[in-house]
This record gives sequence, C-alpha cells and structure tokens, in this order.
Amino acid sequence: MQNLLVSWQEFVNDKKRRKDVVEFLVHFSDNLLILHQSLQDKSYRHGGYQAFRVNDPKPREIHKASVSDRLVHHALYRILCPYFDRHFIHDSYSCRFRKGTHRAVNRFRTFARRVSKNNTRTCWVLKCDIRKFFANIDHGILSAILAKYINDMDTLALLGKVASSFHSSGKLHIGLPLGNLTSQLLVNVYMNEFDQFVKRELKQRYYIRYADDFVIMSDEDGVLQELLPKISAFLADKLRLTLHPDKVFIKTVASGVDFLGWVSFSHHRVLRTTTKKRMFQKMAAATNDAKKFYATRQSYLGLLNHGNTEKLRRVITKI
Repeated sequence: MQNLLVSWQEFVNDKKRRKDVVEFLVHFSDNLLILHQSLQDKSYRHGGYQAFRVNDPKPREIHKASVSDRLVHHALYRILCPYFDRHFIHDSYSCRFRKGTHRAVNRFRTFARRVSKNNTRTCWVLKCDIRKFFANIDHGILSAILAKYINDMDTLALLGKVASSFHSSGKLHIGLPLGNLTSQLLVNVYMNEFDQFVKRELKQRYYIRYADDFVIMSDEDGVLQELLPKISAFLADKLRLTLHPDKVFIKTVASGVDFLGWVSFSHHRVLRTTTKKRMFQKMAAATNDAKKFYATRQSYLGLLNHGNTEKLRRVITKI
C-alpha cells in the first residue's frame, strides 16, 4: 500500500485536472483499496487501452491505460527501475535518470574525438535503426529475460499481465504499447541483451544506444562492415528484431552523421533539417496565442543551446 500511495503522488503530480484522474479521485480510498486487494490476492487483471495518434515528429499511435492500471505501472517502475538500471551499460541513454538525448549526443562527440585522435584520423560510424521497435517486442523472449533477473514469481506474473495486456495488430504475444511507463523500462531490459552482446562479444568500446537508434564508431570502416551481419543475426535470432533497411549506413563524422535530431560533424553539430522545419511550423501555428508562442520559442531556444546554432537563434529571437 505504501508503494501505491507514493506512486500515486508521482503519477498525479501534473494530471489533477484530467477527467479520468478526477473521476478516480471521487472515490479515491475505495479505488485504492480495491486495487491493493486485487494485487494482494492475485486477481488483478489489466484493462484495455484508449488509442490516439500524435506527431512526435512522425505519426505515432499512443495507447493510454486506465488510471488504476497506470498506477500499477508506476508502482512496478518505482521498484524495478533502480534495480535494473544497475545492470545496464553506461552508454544506454533512453528513459534513464541523468541520461537522455543531449547526454547521448555529447557522448557521441566525445567518442568521435577519441576514435579520431582529436580529429587527426578518420572516424567511421555505423548508424542503425531497429524497424518497428515497440511493435515487435516478443513477450516470450521478454519473459525469459526477466526471469534471469527476478526470482519472485508474483512479480514475474504481474509483469506478464502488464505485457500481455497489449499486442500489435495481427500479432498475438508481440508488441508493447507506446505511452506505458513500464514499456520504457521493459524495452531497455529487452535491448540490454543486445547491449551486452555488443560490449562483451563484439568488444566494441565506442557504442551508444538510445531506444532503437544506435551507433558504433571505429577508425576502420572494414571493421564496421564485418560487424553488421553479426548484429543483424543476433537481433533476428535472439530478439526477433530487424534493422530498418533504409536507416543503416556507414559514413565518416567529417561528412556529418544524423543522430538523435542533430547532424554531428568533426568540429560542430547542427540541427536536423526536418527538426528545423518543424520548429518554424510550430512557432507559426502559435502566433495567435502570445503565451503559447513565447513558451514555444523559449523551448526551442533551450534546445538550440546544445549545438552550433548562433544564426538560427538570432533568427527566431527576432520573430
């Protein structure tokens, strides 16, 4: 019960005015006691999802669970996230405390300098993207991975109920929903198998992963060419995932590498063209609302501080 109460405070922090949260709060004590009892006597069943689409930046389908189910997600996440985080490699940056895209891009710059010996040698980059990442997570493989780390059968059973509450269209026991807090943790647990393979089996020091995007750096393009079939085979055989054929390339840092919204070069990085266009579109859409326009502009100015964007900052400051 203590975990549920603390999880509720974290969950409700910025959602107090949302209709489903307000309805849950009307009978808060009863709802919490019922949920706690169902978890205790193992009668808990995860409900369905409400689906809606967002552009972030490309169209994505988000699946929203009920308030009580999301509370269970938070309760699980609070306990399991710190435990699993100790097992993750340092250079996994998605949905982890003190990580994120900006730190991943900074790490990219650090690695590029090391591999190139401070830009005196060519640094080659293998850049890959996993095709339909969340939609292809195999529940059976996920359960087997979780069982290697968790020996409490009740916890495994509860995680199984959460995972099996969703499946991709036409694929039974396949897929995790975008939008679930537990999904963020579970995909990291799933991909940790690949992270360990790259570090321990392939012995690659200069490897960075953010969700389904990852890069490996080397001073020899031949080394990266040899790694690619091994990576594809492991993903297919062990995790039943495939690389996106249109988003795999090997190129030099000097020619510019598009990674996590930035195009990184040897001495600088610039904003991706599509991100730049989206920035101007959002600012144009907010021109009729002064408060929204100011908030949007300040948000992008904060983003631009992470790259070489002096000209771009001057342009949007004058708008």
